[in-house]
Amino acid sequence: MTCFCLPSSAQHLTQNIRGTVTDKASGTPIAYATIQLEDAPDRGAITDSIGNFLLKGIPVGRHTVKATFIGYEPSLIREILVSSAKEVFLDIAMTENTQELNEVVVRPQVNKEQALNKMALTGARMFSVEEASRYAGGMDDPARLASSFAGISSGVSQNGISIHGNAPHLLQWRLEDVEIPNPNHYADIATLGGGILSSLSNHVLGNSDFFTGAFPAEYGNAVSGVFDMKLRNGNNRKVENTIQAGILGIDVASEGPLSKKHNASYIVNYRYSATGLLAHLNMVDLGGAFDYQDLNFKFNFPTRRLGTFSIWGTSLIDKYGSDLEKDISKWEYLGDGSESKTDQYMAAGGISHRYFIGENGLLKTTIASTYFKSTASIDMFDTDLNSTPYLDMSRENTNLVFTTSYNHKFSARFTNKTGATFTQMFYDMGMSLAPFVNTPLNVISMGNGNTSLFSAYTSNSIGIGNNFTLNLGLNTQVLALNKHWTLEPRIGMKWQATAKTSFALAYGLYSRMEKMDVYYTRTPQTGDELVNKHLDFTKANHFMLTFDYKISDDMLLKIEPYFQTLFDVPVRAGDSYSVLNREDFYVEDALVNKGKGRNIGVDVTLEKYLSRGYYYMFTGSLFDSRYCGGDKVWHNTKFNRHYILNLLGGKEWMMGRNKQNILSVNAKLTLQGGDRYSPIDEAATMEHPDKEVQYDETRAYSQQFSPIFLTNFSVSYKINKKKCTHEFAVKLLNATNYKEYGGHEYNIKTKKIEPNRFAMSLPNIYYKVEF
Repeated sequence: MTCFCLPSSAQHLTQNIRGTVTDKASGTPIAYATIQLEDAPDRGAITDSIGNFLLKGIPVGRHTVKATFIGYEPSLIREILVSSAKEVFLDIAMTENTQELNEVVVRPQVNKEQALNKMALTGARMFSVEEASRYAGGMDDPARLASSFAGISSGVSQNGISIHGNAPHLLQWRLEDVEIPNPNHYADIATLGGGILSSLSNHVLGNSDFFTGAFPAEYGNAVSGVFDMKLRNGNNRKVENTIQAGILGIDVASEGPLSKKHNASYIVNYRYSATGLLAHLNMVDLGGAFDYQDLNFKFNFPTRRLGTFSIWGTSLIDKYGSDLEKDISKWEYLGDGSESKTDQYMAAGGISHRYFIGENGLLKTTIASTYFKSTASIDMFDTDLNSTPYLDMSRENTNLVFTTSYNHKFSARFTNKTGATFTQMFYDMGMSLAPFVNTPLNVISMGNGNTSLFSAYTSNSIGIGNNFTLNLGLNTQVLALNKHWTLEPRIGMKWQATAKTSFALAYGLYSRMEKMDVYYTRTPQTGDELVNKHLDFTKANHFMLTFDYKISDDMLLKIEPYFQTLFDVPVRAGDSYSVLNREDFYVEDALVNKGKGRNIGVDVTLEKYLSRGYYYMFTGSLFDSRYCGGDKVWHNTKFNRHYILNLLGGKEWMMGRNKQNILSVNAKLTLQGGDRYSPIDEAATMEHPDKEVQYDETRAYSQQFSPIFLTNFSVSYKINKKKCTHEFAVKLLNATNYKEYGGHEYNIKTKKIEPNRFAMSLPNIYYKVEF
């Protein structure tokens, strides 16, 4: 692809803003709504018969779009970034006004104040791709962006999301209404539920929802939170391309019309890691380079009578190997005398269909498949460089998914959404682990076959009076493998006390099945017996209260106290082990559903939206996270940091001869409680054949390192030319070089047990051109 950027001379550059306006409750388009720029009211448009609009010739820079329609509350989409290279597309959802006709509505809805999901009243946050790109520490990664939100903690070297002290693997990832495998590169290696970097590119993601608790009835199989992500449609009017080259990889993205006559479009993005590419070209020898690539796409096919069809997908390939250090004089730890190799593959894709029934009904159906495969091996070497296998693992999971839902808006005050999902799960796994170095491998998990998970839900939103909303729902799921089932009530209520103040309260019962390998665990003592096959779901009660106060048109205060109890948690009988602290990608013990947990705290967010060229946000969380294991003793969870404080903000300047270029500077400061660990059992460690560090599990996670202070920053400069935009950016994660805790290790040179502390600063310097 070749980009010809024409000189802008002295002319002022413009671009188009287009989009659709829909009813938020039903999803149906709103015809003849009025669209205006707030900073230029004379620039306006009217939506056509299917809710589409086009604002032509909008100057580059930031703008706020306002949508109005008789009988609906005005809607504001704030600070949209307009550049010269690409058209801006907006999905504007409007809420029907339930107040009396003689009452004047003076407060418009701001797009950042509410989740996209109408049924979400508490614990929900709408996040935008533009924020992931702009926020320091976001690194164009939805998971790392989420760490800026209240109640969320993530690591430095990995992006696993701990919500309110819950383990990252208890979060559910969804894409296009389908639960998908962990969509992160090198998933589940550093920590279960996290990875190094998201494979979902910000070039193709659309605005999405992130839930931290008490989520609506349509979400099942999750006990901590849900990341509900959407892929956007490509431009159906003209071809637009992006090329980005930087330290993290080479990105190529393209979107455009497949058929202008039928408004069909495509969008596709491919990325290859810079380290992997350099290694393949033999330009550098990085010794076990991170070699990853990912692909995301969506094809959209609207029809006149049969609804809208879309074909979508995401995938990744990860390869990593650590080479043996052959100079044994440099060995300090047991792992130095090892060689490892890891390959991982993930894919998810499907065909989705949207069909409007009448004026207020929407039927959505998706047939999808997800795939995950991971192979790993570790060989240990003695001082004569003779090797023996230590780990040999292969996991392969394929899910076939059918999901359908019908959403019907009966009136401005009553909406129902009912749906069901059937997942057929195929698996083939084998994991073998040596109990000690230079001993034979033991099978710890083995199985192949298939089973199914069925879930169904109904959710109702009821308006009572002018200022009160009641949401009632019910979710159920059944696991055919062991015939366990749940029935989960959900309830939420919201009171709009004044034009600026609202209160919301929600409760829900939630459950989550274990990863398939857990059900097929075998132990040396029990032979071929599947000791965990009959494990029940982990369950949780969520209670959450939300207080919102709109300080000004661009500033919001949110306070959310919460309480979560967990029960039927798989634990190991007689000691402190619990899956609530699980980080390893394997389980090698028999478990029982006798564990408990509780998380209590309060989240505070003070946010000034981007306006007048700057924004800032403060988030604070005070919490306590405890669990009760098989020893029937309450302990701190591994993720009980007690507090998390974030302060982030940024400033933009319009620069250049015609004030058409943008300089953006952003920073984020984080102070949070230190990493937790269990006391070292030195005697047991010294007696261990491999000197593998043994911990005093009777005092699990009772110790804590000093508080963590993290800094992140980003600087970018965007140059707008006619039909072309250039961007240069420098982004740095962990600028202060904080040393993260990675467990304790026995030093074979000093004969001492030492904490493994390592610093990882993740930089990305890139150049991007859009045309």
